Amino acid sequence: MTAEATLARFREYMVGPARFMNLLTCFELGIIDALRANPGMTAAELGTVVGATPAAVEQLLFLLVKEGFVAYDEASGAYTLDALAEVDDIDLKRPLDFMDKIKVTTLRQLFYLTESVRTGKLVGLRELYGFDGDLYEAMTVHADLRESWSRLMDSVTARIDPWFFDNVDIPAGSRVLDLAGNTGLGAIHTLKMKPSPGLRVTTFDLPGREEACLKNFREHGVAEQCSFIGGDVFVEVPKGFDVVLIKHFLNMFDKSEVLKILNGVRGSLEVGGQVHILVPIYSEDIKESCTVDYYPSFFLGCATGQGGPQKLSTFRNWLEECGFTVTKAIAQHPSELPPDALPLQAILSATKTV
Repeated sequence: MTAEATLARFREYMVGPARFMNLLTCFELGIIDALRANPGMTAAELGTVVGATPAAVEQLLFLLVKEGFVAYDEASGAYTLDALAEVDDIDLKRPLDFMDKIKVTTLRQLFYLTESVRTGKLVGLRELYGFDGDLYEAMTVHADLRESWSRLMDSVTARIDPWFFDNVDIPAGSRVLDLAGNTGLGAIHTLKMKPSPGLRVTTFDLPGREEACLKNFREHGVAEQCSFIGGDVFVEVPKGFDVVLIKHFLNMFDKSEVLKILNGVRGSLEVGGQVHILVPIYSEDIKESCTVDYYPSFFLGCATGQGGPQKLSTFRNWLEECGFTVTKAIAQHPSELPPDALPLQAILSATKTV
């Protein structure tokens, strides 16, 4: 790459946050909904509907016209949806939920990324919320963080769990532990997607999640087969389980902490017990990875101050280092993903043999 081409690439990074907020604001103001309901509105008409000046509406729509999302008729001064008209609401909700999560949990906090990396602590959470800890702890006391993150994660879980459960083995009547299972959706999916007589699933997470988790169990009619244990995975993992599920969790930590978790899980399993892991990964060829565009800065500056996805081969090596025998290691093929998807997910299954 020439120096000129390298500098041209810098332009993409310089304008990234501005482009992001310009697009999202058009949705948040209701401009896109207004054009979907009434095609052919002028900036003045749109301004009246969304509560903004015509000049401001026009400024925001310049970018969307440039990108082909919206069309502009010079003769009438009217706007209509262009490429956005071809996208179904259900498909559009997916990137919009992710963009909201980025705005609430990422964009502001990344102002302090340099300081967070230097200190190993989430400086943005401290400066913006007066909170010392990680994002997942902060969500227990700050509703805006919790609601934005949970809305996205529930939709991600609903989309990825069918693929996950299609590719893992849970023997009939197993005692299953869903490690860091949040508010129980993973446990509910386990019962619905891998049903068998005598199957029981326990959600293990921070004590503050118990009330919401048990409420979800009752509402889904699985309270008799599901339970909750509150605790800290770094203190002790509950023992006596046949299967442990670890989903969307190991990527939050650096290697030393991941090994502590895996060793704790190994101690919780009976001999012959299985662990099934779902994690976002980087492609083995890092230049082909979309995951790397977002997740390093998110984890280092916004989530935990450490961690981040790894290559599938790295997670496999860590499992083997902890004495597990890996029986499956598969990744989603990029062609199977929605075109707007950021993370590439992988499943690793392993057995405790001794």
